[in-house]
Amino acid sequence: MTNTNDSTKVITGRVRFSYAHVFEPTSINGSEEKYSVSILIDKKDTKTITDIEKAVELATQTGVSKFSGKIPAKLKKPLRDGDEEREDDENYKGKYFINANAKTRPGLIDINGRAIIDPTEFYSGCYGYASITFYAFNSNGNKGIACGLNNIMKTEDGEPLGGRAKAEDDFADFISEDKDDFLD
Repeated sequence: MTNTNDSTKVITGRVRFSYAHVFEPTSINGSEEKYSVSILIDKKDTKTITDIEKAVELATQTGVSKFSGKIPAKLKKPLRDGDEEREDDENYKGKYFINANAKTRPGLIDINGRAIIDPTEFYSGCYGYASITFYAFNSNGNKGIACGLNNIMKTEDGEPLGGRAKAEDDFADFISEDKDDFLD
């Protein structure tokens, strides 16, 4: 949506969310607990991709001091290719992805601007927009550009990711509209 040339902040176009941990912080591989989400960006969304690339470049240039004054040859970058890195996952086919995280809980709203407080309302597989910020890091010998998670707007539901079946599907053969409610 918007990104000025002098900003490391990007508001994405329509994306899909995966590995959503936005209600409770989670430790990934023993790291510090953080709120996080994987943002899947359609490769056809050239506006969002260009905005991200500009923001990453600016974060790289402004973060040179963290890299001892010189940009490393093997600088880790946050925009990753789902076709290459997650080739066994159909959900990542034709997508780029970014893992974004934050120490503080991200703002989470629906399309009407109302806060989402029910954890069942936002899940891996739904769609929306994300506000993210890129910054340089130099930690334990790793140097690169990371993606901070600011806010999320959910715009629509999607098929839940993660292989978990919906209860309605598991029990479809047993559900009947004609049966009396046993509580009545």
